[in-house]
Amino acid sequence: MHDSSPTSGQPSTRRLRLGIDLDGVVADFNQGWVDLHNQEFGGSLSPDQVDRWDGLPEVAGFADMREFWAWASPKSHRPSIFRHLATYPGALDALRRLRRSHDVVVVTTKPHWAVHDTFAWLSEVRFPTTEVHITDDKETVECDVYVDDSPHVLARLVADRGDRLILRWVRPWNTELAGTLAVSSWADVERAVAGLADV
Repeated sequence: MHDSSPTSGQPSTRRLRLGIDLDGVVADFNQGWVDLHNQEFGGSLSPDQVDRWDGLPEVAGFADMREFWAWASPKSHRPSIFRHLATYPGALDALRRLRRSHDVVVVTTKPHWAVHDTFAWLSEVRFPTTEVHITDDKETVECDVYVDDSPHVLARLVADRGDRLILRWVRPWNTELAGTLAVSSWADVERAVAGLADV
């Protein structure tokens, strides 16, 4: 019997659900808040000074994370820090390529006051997705692949989704973790996804 389907004779590729974190993976959160801080306080902070997950208040000169988030939240004269973050070079192009064969799912954690600014930002940068989850419990979102940089999130993903491909975006604030695969570029992510999809 002759097979006239368009995929006849071609290797099959599984369509995967890719759970993509935003800050520290797609959006340059540290550069964004540092720029705003320098603008408002006349300082000369650098994103390179942030080398611990809980080190933001110390670098920014705040007593704790509560003070930091109070400053970063929307004000009468400006939106929140999350409204105008730059994207890392190549991130959106890679996500557009990935979306041709897979479902790109945003899985991010935000303060309650940042939700509207986050959706506005996603629209402004034309983020290639139709599914967005803003949650503190990322492991509850069903995906085949997760890309994240938070040491706490990565640990929970390994515990609850250890049978999935968990990509640890290497940053100074996370360390090697069993059950994850280290990536440091979008080319790394694309290779890892392609390897899983072709299995």
